[in-house]
Amino acid sequence: MTKRQRGEIVKEDRVLSEETVQEIRAAMKRYPRQRSAVLDTLRAVQRQFGYCKPEALPEAAEILGIDANALQMLVTFYDMLYDEPVGEHILMPCKNIACFLRGSDQIIEHICDRLKIKPGETTPDGKFTLQPMECLAACDLAPMMIADETYYGNLTNEKVDELLDKLAASDTHREVAEEVGSGHGNV
Repeated sequence: MTKRQRGEIVKEDRVLSEETVQEIRAAMKRYPRQRSAVLDTLRAVQRQFGYCKPEALPEAAEILGIDANALQMLVTFYDMLYDEPVGEHILMPCKNIACFLRGSDQIIEHICDRLKIKPGETTPDGKFTLQPMECLAACDLAPMMIADETYYGNLTNEKVDELLDKLAASDTHREVAEEVGSGHGNV
């Protein structure tokens, strides 16, 4: 049995893809302290699996040189990190005061009716998860939502329907953002 260096993962033990590992290592180089790359690391894991798969966290923690429990605690703390599978497309309509005054409650109700789910649920086909959020810091776009890390603003039921149709038919959210148009770009 050979002794492993910190951050070295034996290929047979790997859960993370080589691309994700390289993304984590690149993030670590951007910070003076490598452990500062924890959120970048968790987002990379989530991009690979669609959520922060518990089996992947020890490997990610070993690369960072931190305790896996610390990563798990962060996953449960942040709203935009998921510890269980979610839909292919995450819809996060803002429900704070500026958006509420401009009709976000009707937008959320329309999404629920259209997708036949309640807030916090995922459609049976696994396409969409609806997760209303408090302030998303884009009051100038009210009512607005984030869909797959892209901001969409000045929403109407018609704009929401167009977005949902395009997301349902797309392979990636990037092509939808370019086609439908977004307000502030990526999160």
